[in-house]
Amino acid sequence: MLFKDKQLDLSTPCVMGVLNVTPDSFSDGGLFTNVDSALRQASSMLEEGASILDIGGESTRPGAQPVSDQQELDRVIPVIEAINKELDVIISIDTSKAVVMREAIKAGAHFVNDVYALRGEHAEQTVAELNVPVCLMHMQGEPRTMQTEPVYQDVVAEVLQFLQERANACMAAGISPQQIILDPGFGFGKTLQHNLALFRALPEFIKTGMPVLVGVSRKSMIGSILDLPVDKRLHGSTALASLAVWLGASIIRVHDVGPTYQAIQMVMAVRNFSGRV
Repeated sequence: MLFKDKQLDLSTPCVMGVLNVTPDSFSDGGLFTNVDSALRQASSMLEEGASILDIGGESTRPGAQPVSDQQELDRVIPVIEAINKELDVIISIDTSKAVVMREAIKAGAHFVNDVYALRGEHAEQTVAELNVPVCLMHMQGEPRTMQTEPVYQDVVAEVLQFLQERANACMAAGISPQQIILDPGFGFGKTLQHNLALFRALPEFIKTGMPVLVGVSRKSMIGSILDLPVDKRLHGSTALASLAVWLGASIIRVHDVGPTYQAIQMVMAVRNFSGRV
């Protein structure tokens, strides 16, 4: 897939490192709120094996409050400019606002990662005009309320249908099908059972022919199963990352790049081995 001036072969799974420049994200909020600390973290994740860095300026954790366009721009633009200047890496802007998408791409970002799947005002048209790839994510409700008793008749069928419909709408708006990535949205308006059902059904999402992104790093489904706090969920995160790659996911979005990259390398060594000895 072409990300502006950078090519990335998604036939081999890659790691997307999470870099939230927010005070309130569920795992790394407050850690990288200035350019210097963000740049150091970006450099570290690149050295550990990240192919993409996902920059976010508005928390989407359960219960998160929205921020203004200007506040989000003030957080992300200096960081994107610094990373683009100093590091050779694909940069993703994690936003749902058209104005932030446009300014982030201008500052050096290469594609858009939107938890609202471009349903925001002018979002579809903006990405079409920018001619960059986009990741469309499923979310039931909105961050402030999404975990308040989410209900589905058939979570796999409904999420898959939503993503197909959004992909079709984006193509109708002028976005190339070769520029669309899908994300089932683990933890975004889903119970533990919903998340497990979606994970088991990942091959159905792969069959769409569009690359699939999986983001389960440190999330509550791991905490629910292992009864562990956010900062103790590394092993659960790498286990799910390994399973996702085995099932066909193309991009794994994580906080812990090094361990995840190593786990994926081991999975792919087994998957790619052919023949007998």
